[in-house]
Amino acid sequence: MTPKIIIYFVTVPLAIWALDSININGIFKVNRVYQARVLYLLVSFSLAYLFTNFLYDFFLNGQMFK
Repeated sequence: MTPKIIIYFVTVPLAIWALDSININGIFKVNRVYQARVLYLLVSFSLAYLFTNFLYDFFLNGQMFK
């Protein structure tokens, strides 16, 4: 397994856990539960992607300065 996949396995649940504290149902119209869930998943995967790339690049570039 590549290190990037391992970081993904850590950051996806972390992003979902962090977004769980936000009440996004108040933003949506009534009876739009599935659209709210899809947005929730898209935002959590996007945050995990950005955070994973940041960590991977940070550690990869940090090795160059040793």
